[in-house]
Amino acid sequence: MSTSSSPSFSSSSVRDRFRPGSHAGRGAPVEKPKDAKNTLLRLAAYFAPNRTYVFLLALAVVLAVVANVIAPSLQSRAIDDLVGGSFGDVPRTLGWMLLAYLISCGANLLQGYYSSRLTQKVIYRLRRDLFAKVISLPISYLDSRSHGDMMSRMTNDAENVSGVISSSLTSLFSAVLTLIGTVVMMLHFSVPLTLLTCSTLVLSVVMTNVITKAMRKYYLLRQELLGRLNGIVEEKVSACKTVTAYNLQDEAIGEFTAASDQYTRTGIIGDIIASAMGPLMNMVNNLSFVIVAAFGAWFTLKGSISVGVISAFIIYSKQFSRPINELAQLYGQIQTAVAGAERIFSIMDAKSEDKSGDRSFEVRDGIIEFSHVNFSYVPGKRIIQDFNLRVEAGKKIALVGSTGSGKTTVVNLLMRFYDLDSGCITVDGTDIRDISSDVVRDSIGIVLQDTVLFTDTVRNNLKYADRSLTDKAMIEAAESSYCDRVVDSLSDGYDTVLTAAGANLSQGQRQLLTIGRAFLSYPKILILDEATSSVDTRTEQHIQNAMVELMRDRTSLIIAHRLSTIRDADQIVVMDQGQIIETGTHDELLAKGGNYYRLYMSQFAGRET
Repeated sequence: MSTSSSPSFSSSSVRDRFRPGSHAGRGAPVEKPKDAKNTLLRLAAYFAPNRTYVFLLALAVVLAVVANVIAPSLQSRAIDDLVGGSFGDVPRTLGWMLLAYLISCGANLLQGYYSSRLTQKVIYRLRRDLFAKVISLPISYLDSRSHGDMMSRMTNDAENVSGVISSSLTSLFSAVLTLIGTVVMMLHFSVPLTLLTCSTLVLSVVMTNVITKAMRKYYLLRQELLGRLNGIVEEKVSACKTVTAYNLQDEAIGEFTAASDQYTRTGIIGDIIASAMGPLMNMVNNLSFVIVAAFGAWFTLKGSISVGVISAFIIYSKQFSRPINELAQLYGQIQTAVAGAERIFSIMDAKSEDKSGDRSFEVRDGIIEFSHVNFSYVPGKRIIQDFNLRVEAGKKIALVGSTGSGKTTVVNLLMRFYDLDSGCITVDGTDIRDISSDVVRDSIGIVLQDTVLFTDTVRNNLKYADRSLTDKAMIEAAESSYCDRVVDSLSDGYDTVLTAAGANLSQGQRQLLTIGRAFLSYPKILILDEATSSVDTRTEQHIQNAMVELMRDRTSLIIAHRLSTIRDADQIVVMDQGQIIETGTHDELLAKGGNYYRLYMSQFAGRET
């Protein structure tokens, strides 16, 4: 005679729930959302396109619960028939029992299938919408927030929501239905025995609270130590050359070992406490069995219940305690997932970049004018102050100055990465705020000091601005920018896949490829922000010769620390604290003996500026 229809409480399952990286369990840190109601309503909207899966999943859960609740009552009837001598009814009752268990098994299989399909569809739409939003956010928003935090919302928070949809919500629905169904069946058979069975619930709740409080303390500490351990690994691996150069490998190993030992000790204590949960809960369940057996026998002798009812109650007592424990654990998981969803929606609620403006505008001459421009990243701390500059068509203008003088900020404002505090910037006499930012950026080619390549082929990296360009145009641009030498050194040439965004290339090689990409954009306006800072002197000279052709008939803005590279500029603008303090040609500024002269002579003498 079977006395169990559900698996016993396992200590290993407890450890799995609380291990680092798993979804929040009862002992894990629980994050509480600020507005759970609205967050759940918004999350529910993602289920709307998949109503069929939601209905089929709910139906599978209901069938499984009904079958599990009815099966013990059928077992009770079969036992009573055997005891009463009604052997003719036993085969039919056993047949119904078999059918109930088959339905339960099939419904559980369908439950897993529909749950997986529903989860993937919902999370796919959520991640797609989140990524689309991140891409459309203004640069100012992204620069003011941790990129690691943004990544965490895309991965960890989305994964927590995924875990809740795939298991927690289904388990919650199943646990509630099981609890209700079990209590109803227990009350149907015997009210006194039901109350006696529930008496162990208080002991179970108290014991669970005591243990989970202790678990929470050590698992919180273990998560903190894991973060510290990961930080040490990341820091030492990324700085491996520096560690080796100073012969501090032993010190690095010692630092890692100390953190690892502390993490291990904390984990062992936490796992020991978690391991005690299973045996203690099983002891409570066994105590419930003893109560059912002892009082059930007494009620049977008095004629209040039958032997079959005792058998059913033993199963129902386990079915009664299991959903109670599940509900306690699911609370933490759902709270943490809703908090994660809230963080995801906070990004979706952020204001997208304003790209409004005339989309039919076409840059003809490329005349740029800055008029009384003021700008600050942080209110009250002005970076650009009353900046006035006119750049004629086809002229080559160089911006120089010490670090923090505002050179790159001027470029950011021209690209509409940031909005002005006051003043205006015009292109061909039209305020750039009246031109769509897409049109502005399509008309500008830019090479940044920080090289950006993508994990893709060299061909696609060069054609990033326009994939419709011919291979002939690509090869000509590569030759003009001298990056064809880099391509020739690669195993598969232009079809070589750059892994980790070109990590297998030198900084100079990556810079050459980005310059080649700028050649292929054929812009009206060209911006070079320290474009040759990472190449050697000989390669720099080749690039400078190529730049003469690239910048012909194009308005060019050059930001440079190497003043030797801008001697032929039509005008050099010297900046300090967001203002223009000197303008003129290279020879004129040297003759003045001012700020530019001092900058130039300090470089000539080999000192860092």
